[in-house]
Amino acid sequence: MMDGIRFRLNGEEQCYEGSAADRLLDVLRDTFRMTSVKCGCKEGECGACAVLMDGRLVNSCCVAMGAAEGAEIVTLEGYRETDRFRILDKAFGEATAVQCGFCIPGMVLAAEALLRKNPHPTEEEIREGISGNLCRCTGYNAIVKAIDLAAKEGNGLW
Repeated sequence: MMDGIRFRLNGEEQCYEGSAADRLLDVLRDTFRMTSVKCGCKEGECGACAVLMDGRLVNSCCVAMGAAEGAEIVTLEGYRETDRFRILDKAFGEATAVQCGFCIPGMVLAAEALLRKNPHPTEEEIREGISGNLCRCTGYNAIVKAIDLAAKEGNGLW
């Protein structure tokens, strides 16, 4: 008898009864209805499916569910309940860094991962920190500006 794959999703214990080979992306969207996790390229190239897994930014399209056993997974749905999200959200608005919104959940989580490691990044470090995330609408200058604003506003939170 299979016990399922146990993990925490946005702070809540979960058990997935499907195959360990199923993609984390599909399970998050289809089973747990985490619609912030987008299906873009299915190859780990665009970052639309980015989530935090044990604090690291990962492309969920490249992660098999078996790897999620015992992990802490955070999607934008969970992250948006934090004070750090409120700072990033405000900064993205002030910098007009959102247009269609498709890439923004992954960009915000990439910003969180970056700022958690480096609360005072340079422009070059910000660009490197979001380099695995593609944006076709807004353009990177506004997103870089937003992350820089958030870093300055969130002094002490990261």
